[in-house]
Amino acid sequence: MAAIGFIGLGNMGAPMAANLLKAGHQVLGFDIIGAARQRFAEKGGRLAGSAAEAAAFGEFVMTMLPAGAEVRAVYLGEEGVIAHARKGALLVDCSTIDVESARLVAGRAAERGFDMLDAPVSGGVGGAEGASLTFMVGGSDAAFARAEPALKVMGKTIVHCGPAGNGQAAKICNNLILGVSMIAVSEAFALAERLGLSAQTLFDVSSRSSGQCWSLTSYCPVPGPVPSSPANRDYKAGFTAAMMLKDLRLAEQAAVATASVSPLGAAAANIYQLFTGEGGAGLDFSAIYRFVRRE
Repeated sequence: MAAIGFIGLGNMGAPMAANLLKAGHQVLGFDIIGAARQRFAEKGGRLAGSAAEAAAFGEFVMTMLPAGAEVRAVYLGEEGVIAHARKGALLVDCSTIDVESARLVAGRAAERGFDMLDAPVSGGVGGAEGASLTFMVGGSDAAFARAEPALKVMGKTIVHCGPAGNGQAAKICNNLILGVSMIAVSEAFALAERLGLSAQTLFDVSSRSSGQCWSLTSYCPVPGPVPSSPANRDYKAGFTAAMMLKDLRLAEQAAVATASVSPLGAAAANIYQLFTGEGGAGLDFSAIYRFVRRE
C-alpha cells in the first residue's frame, strides 16, 4: 500500500481520498477549508497542517483543485508541491484545468526531477463516491503504469491519452460534446411538449433510433423516462451547471489557442452563462432543460 498526500478535499476530492483509505492506502489530506478537513477526519483520514506537509508525506501526491490558478499556486509556490515533495514522488493532478497550465506545471515538475500526470475525471460526485470515475490521463507511459493501480481504486475506466496535457484535452473535448448534446436534447423535449408529443413517447423513439446519446438515455433532463437522472430529484447536482460552464469556457479557450472553429461550443457556453446568471449555477447541468423550455 502507498503513502499518498492528497490536497483538495472538496466535493470530489474527499470521496476520492476516502476510497484510497478504504483500499488500505495511507492518506494525509489537506484543504484550505476547515469544514472540508473536518469531513475528511470524520472518515478516518489524517490531516496535514499545510499543502507542503501533505506533499512531503507521500510517494504519491494527488490534487483535486478548482482551476488552473489554484493548480499553479499549489504546485509552483514556495510552499508548494514541487518545492516540498519527497524525491521520486509521482505527482498526479486530477483537477480540470486549461491545457496550457497542465503542460506548464508538468514541465516545471520535470525540471525538478518529478514525473507528473494530468488526470482529470468524469463521473461527478456520484462517480467519486462510488469509485466509478473515468480518468483521462496525460503523461509518460512509465508514470501512467505506476499510477494506474491507485487510480483504479477511485475509478472504473482509466485511459492513457498521451503526453502531458492530453488528459485535459480529452476532458475538455468530452465535455464540449456533453454540454452541446444536453442542450440539444432539452430543446427537443421542449419542442415535443409544444407539439403535443409526450416526453415518454419521444424518449421511446429517440432512445432506439438516431437521436440516441448519453444525455438522453443515461441522464435524461426531463422527469420520468430515466428514474436515476437528476431530473427526478429536482436537479440535485451530480455535476453542476457552473462546472459545465467552466469546462465549456475551457473548450472555448482551447479553440482560440488552436485556431479551431467551435460555434456550437460557444453558443452552449453562452446559454449556460445565462442560466447560471439567473440562479442555476448550483443545479445539475441537466437543469438547462428548465431554461430552454420556458415561455
